[in-house]
Amino acid sequence: MISGPWNPPLGTVILPANEVHIWRAALDVDGAELKALAAVLSTDEQARASRFHFEKHRQHFVAARGVLRNVLARYLNQAPGQFEFCYGPSGKPALTGDWGGERIRFNLSHSGNLALYAMACNREVGIDLENIRPGIAWAELANRFFSPGEVLSLAALPQQLQIEAFFNCWTRKEAYIKALGQGLQVPLDSFEVSLDPREPAALLRGTDGRWSIRALQPASDYAAAVAADGHDWSLRLWHWQGAGQGAE
Repeated sequence: MISGPWNPPLGTVILPANEVHIWRAALDVDGAELKALAAVLSTDEQARASRFHFEKHRQHFVAARGVLRNVLARYLNQAPGQFEFCYGPSGKPALTGDWGGERIRFNLSHSGNLALYAMACNREVGIDLENIRPGIAWAELANRFFSPGEVLSLAALPQQLQIEAFFNCWTRKEAYIKALGQGLQVPLDSFEVSLDPREPAALLRGTDGRWSIRALQPASDYAAAVAADGHDWSLRLWHWQGAGQGAE
């Protein structure tokens, strides 16, 4: 489990081929920051934001996409509102070929007040973040979506570890599926991942051996995981610091 430190970069950010960069951002921003982030969104993204029923969800979407564009701009050396996205069959976003889509790969996830962004060079990535919420019917969800082996492993753990193990399993599965870019074409119970909080994250039965996974803890009460193509990569953690925000 990799928990930090998460620091804002002090200068130019370089993305080597053997690194995966993870950026963390808070989504509750002030009005001026939200306005600046909204200004870089495309017409399509602005239309998507307007369809949210609840204002908080709209603001989080705007902040998450605005930060994504600002993060990508650091690697592309372009203005954050200038480049374009395309989407795979399952909705996974990517840069169009004209804007580095053949080289820079990325994925994002947000939950609660946090967003995480995975950036890689010439390798696919997937990331998932979940706020560990009290009262969730995690045992019922596990029985419905996890493999029989994972359900047994979860039940065998000490009770105080089970909810953390559930979110470990969930985020690792989602990160792997998002890295593949196949969405619901890959049922969650068709493969297995490790889930014991006392053990390293791993892809197990039913997964393609070319992929690897790491567990993250971006903040207390959150679980996260990142999956990437290959095994020859290390992680670098960054904290997004917008205008008016202090370093953490």
